[in-house]
Amino acid sequence: MMNFDLILESEKLILRPLEREDFTALLALTSLPDMWRFYTHDLSTEEGMAVWADPAFDKQRLQFVVIDKSTGAIAGATAFGNFSVRDKRVEIGWTWLGKDFQGTGINQEMKRMMLSYCFESLDLERVEFKTDVLNVQARKALSNINAIEEGVLRSHTLMTKGRRRDTIYFSILKNEWSYVKRENNW
Repeated sequence: MMNFDLILESEKLILRPLEREDFTALLALTSLPDMWRFYTHDLSTEEGMAVWADPAFDKQRLQFVVIDKSTGAIAGATAFGNFSVRDKRVEIGWTWLGKDFQGTGINQEMKRMMLSYCFESLDLERVEFKTDVLNVQARKALSNINAIEEGVLRSHTLMTKGRRRDTIYFSILKNEWSYVKRENNW
């Protein structure tokens, strides 16, 4: 289902598979531990970065680095994971951007690229997203692209520092894709 050599490109961004050589550039973006309070790993450390990246190198997740074409800089990361060929669904997640790239439209552009690939190239039925119920910024971003809030799984995921996260799910279905594109001017 997933091509682990996939590169997605638009006028503004390149999404290409994560390589170990990217760690130095990524760590330069992740040095603030407070960035990771709503994330499942603390990427401000080399150890945290390595544990986070392991599923990508084990082909369990297609982890992309996000490259801002205007500067050539790595801006952050995003991924396809939890593939289900039978059910024709995938999750978009593991997404983060360095502080200087937040609020610049990169998140919406990479979601557009990934959703287009899912619905128009892979012909999937469902794309899902999940986040910490406390992460208001991520929830707002998902609502802003017209993803539908589905519900909360209580005490769903272990977070950094031992906190248990209530996870909120969002999705976009194949039959909603044309509406989502139109509403977002994609």
